[in-house]
Amino acid sequence: MPEIGEIARLVHFIRKYLVGRTIASVQAVDDVIIFGKAGTTGAQFKEAVEGKKVLDVGQQGKLLLSSPPHPLLHCSMTGWIEFKNDPTAFYKESKREDGVWPPKFWKFVMTTAEDPDCQAAYTDPRRLGRVRLIDCPANQIRQMPPLSDNGPDPVIDKDIVTEKWLAQRIGSKKVPIKSFLLDQANISGVGNWVADEILFKARIHPEQYTESFGDQELSRLHQALIHVCTIAVETLADPEQFPEEWLKRTRMKKGGQPQTLPTGEEIKFLTVGGRTSAIVPAFQKKTWPDHQDHSPAREGNIRASEEAKAKGAAPDEKKRKRVERLTQETADQEGETNASGVGGRKRAKAKDKKKATAAPTVGKTSFQQEKAKRQPSRKAKEIRQGK
Repeated sequence: MPEIGEIARLVHFIRKYLVGRTIASVQAVDDVIIFGKAGTTGAQFKEAVEGKKVLDVGQQGKLLLSSPPHPLLHCSMTGWIEFKNDPTAFYKESKREDGVWPPKFWKFVMTTAEDPDCQAAYTDPRRLGRVRLIDCPANQIRQMPPLSDNGPDPVIDKDIVTEKWLAQRIGSKKVPIKSFLLDQANISGVGNWVADEILFKARIHPEQYTESFGDQELSRLHQALIHVCTIAVETLADPEQFPEEWLKRTRMKKGGQPQTLPTGEEIKFLTVGGRTSAIVPAFQKKTWPDHQDHSPAREGNIRASEEAKAKGAAPDEKKRKRVERLTQETADQEGETNASGVGGRKRAKAKDKKKATAAPTVGKTSFQQEKAKRQPSRKAKEIRQGK
């Protein structure tokens, strides 16, 4: 999945091959998901882009043209822009077959007017990405939705993402820290592997809840956030250039053998926030300031109890009376049994036995059975008649 480092790689190659050039032609598939769910169509995209000059590209998928509307690409899990003349631009090894163009799963292809021309194609096998058109001046695009809904970028907006800002943001949430980092409304660009790398460097367990953080943990988290994201951007997400101790260099090695760091510590995997998380248990442990359970269920019960006490709330009167009645009935029954002694127990057993051996009434409805009970017996009738 493209994250902050991979998007930096995409921006790098768009600047290299498209910025400053004019888009001579556009081919676009009228994909009802890629375009349609973003409120546009392939035909509208072609009309908006064709003949325009690419002035710049932004880290959050902004393609700034000579006039609005401007394309906004959300790559999601599998979206990417491939270049015909440079397969190495892809952030992982390209599976494109030699000589095959447009590539498989393409959604649009742009061709520049300059000589030699350059062809760029947006591909998305799983169709989870979105291609939008934002109709506003180029310098206001970050103030328009959906970008306005995103949090600050930890590299571009370092002056905003300060330790104080992070403490305030985390203090307003009560979620596992891994879920906090993955929420783009909090911080832009942090995806699964970047979040794992941040938490590993900060020595924080991904399941630790945000409200439990102390000052030292917040400081470590902020330093790791800026450090990991900056290196990911500067290296254009090339794992070969990552520090040797990073999880990313090891976690991608699949196979039956346990994965370990170069220093020998084992890497394990668990699911947090619906995503697979890599952790090193030797370094990442759950810690609480008071060593208590800070789970949402427990915290919610505590808060509810405290609020009830503060309001002077009394227990439900009906429930209280019912409990008292049932308690008293149980006590009375136990008292009767104890008082009756052996004889009482024998009578109870005899009564139960009589019920068990009584012949069941067959073929009668409940109404008929009840009527039969109320009718006098034959012997009683004879006594009344003087027989």
